[in-house]
Formats: sequence, C-alpha cells, structure tokens
Amino acid sequence: MSALLEARGLSRRFGRVQALDHADFDVDAGEVVALIGDNGAGKSTLVKALTGNLDIDEGEVLFEGQRVQFTSPHEASAVGIEVVHQDLALAPHLDSAQNMFLGRELMRPGILGKLGFMDNTTMRSQAAQAFTELGSAVRSVVVPVGAMSGGQKQSVAIARSVSWANKVLFLDEPTAALGVVQTHNVLEMIKKVRDRGLAVVLISHSMPHVMEVADRVQVLRLGRRVATYRAADTSVEELVGAMTGALDKKEGAA
Repeated sequence: MSALLEARGLSRRFGRVQALDHADFDVDAGEVVALIGDNGAGKSTLVKALTGNLDIDEGEVLFEGQRVQFTSPHEASAVGIEVVHQDLALAPHLDSAQNMFLGRELMRPGILGKLGFMDNTTMRSQAAQAFTELGSAVRSVVVPVGAMSGGQKQSVAIARSVSWANKVLFLDEPTAALGVVQTHNVLEMIKKVRDRGLAVVLISHSMPHVMEVADRVQVLRLGRRVATYRAADTSVEELVGAMTGALDKKEGAA
C-alpha cells in the first residue's frame, strides 16, 4: 500500500546550495512521523515542497497514491493538509474563536450574513468544542490571543489547523520555548490528533519529545533522507549519530 503523503527523489537548489538532494519522505494515516536533522539538513525546504510553498527542481510528490503538484498552500489545504508554523501565525488582537475561523468566518443566516455580520455565537461554540476534544489548555474563547500563555497560543494554533485538516498535519517545533506543563499538554494533543486518524509530521530538535510521541523517525542530512527508524526500536544516541553522520547506517524500511 502507498503512503498517504510521499516524496520521491525531491531536489531543490538555491544558487550553489543544494537544499534537497533526491530526498525521500513518507507518512501514513494515523501515525506520527518525526522529521529530524541538524540545522541546514533540509527539513524546512522539504516541508515547504510538500505543502505548496516551494517548487522543486526534480522528483515527485504523491498524495493518496496519486502524483500531485501543489502550487500554493491553499491547494494543499483544500485536500486536508495543514501546517502549524513555529511563529504560529496568530492575530494577537483577536480571540481564540476568531483566530480559529480567520479567513473562514461563518456568517449569520439571511440578510444579516449578506450584510457582513458574522455568526460569533456558532464560531465560539465550535471553537470551544474543538479545544475540549483536544484537551487543550484554552479555557476561554473570548480572551485575546495576545493575552494568553505560550502553551495556550500553541493550543489555539494546533486546534485551528486540526479543525481544517482531515489528512495531514505538519507541526514545526511545537514545544519550543514552552514550560514543562505546557509541553506536556501539547504532546498529549499530538497523540489525540494521531488517534483521530490524521497523519502528523513533527519537526523537532527535542529528542525526548520525539521519542515520546513519534511512531517513526526519519532523519535528514545534507538534503537527503539517510535513515528511518521505529521510535520504539531506537535511542536518542542512535538518532543523534544518524543526524551527525557518526553512524553510517543505510536507510531501511522500518
């Protein structure tokens, strides 16, 4: 069976820099795949290529077994692929419900909707339900996001993406700069998203967090996937060795 989302031999050069060098990647529905690598390994470039943010020079991307060419993030979003970027892309002056529906606002029925009045009651109700289902730390849907803690902001960003993603969710360093309790809440949210049947791609430098939530780990080095491991069968030392080249492990199916 083919993977839900797959990259085959992706290459991308920026001037003299070979950012991707025939890179491969795959993720299945209902699993968390951690994508790891040192700075400059090509992680961000690969994610951009998979989500419509970047054209590739060579290779192909397959979604549900069919070759695709996303020319924009909107096209990727239309088939159920969402990204939570490290900067979260939240509007601090808006509340969590408004951020959830930013760009996808629900309008009031009838003439009021045609006049531009939004259905704030429904949006707040659906936002609250989404936070509850994911066990997020957000307790109010009317507090401006700018007044929330880092963990609460992360919860809003993840819940927003999960609400619109029904296939693949990319998370870029979701636990960066969070405290212990906030980090625990985010990691639990990731598990719940996976258990809902979504494919989750976790980009992280935190090896303990990777080991806690990932089902598989794929290692990039110098723009190429160099190893794939089942998280239950590897160790932090082995992962770091693959990232740095200390382990000359041939890639194998995990």
